[in-house]
Amino acid sequence: MSDLLERLRGRGWRMTAQRRVVAEVLDGEHVHLTADEVHARAVAKLPEISRATVYNTLGELVSLGEVLEVATDRRAKRYDPNAHRPHQHLVCARCGTIRDVHPTGNPLTDLPSSERFGFTVSDVEVTYRGVCPTCTTA
Repeated sequence: MSDLLERLRGRGWRMTAQRRVVAEVLDGEHVHLTADEVHARAVAKLPEISRATVYNTLGELVSLGEVLEVATDRRAKRYDPNAHRPHQHLVCARCGTIRDVHPTGNPLTDLPSSERFGFTVSDVEVTYRGVCPTCTTA
């Protein structure tokens, strides 16, 4: 499970009611919600929260490095609270469901030096694609 709320408290982030609700909506494992999904869930908890507040809060969380912005294909950006745990993503090619995965090995060292072309590699993004069980049976 994500520890987003604890991380934000530890940073001394000003926890307004609106910010708390957005963080609560995002907190959890395998959470990859769009901004509209975050807004819909936030409104269920705090009806007066505006779409602009949700978007601004998401932008701030991304800028702080506490939430990852995940873009897959041409779908809407999604927000991942597991910013401090190295992981990759498994994406359903049909419905867009995203799951966090933790493959063995180190993708930073898996690239042979002959394929680095003199680059100093500092980050790797790997996305696994397939069809989820729900879409397979549908």
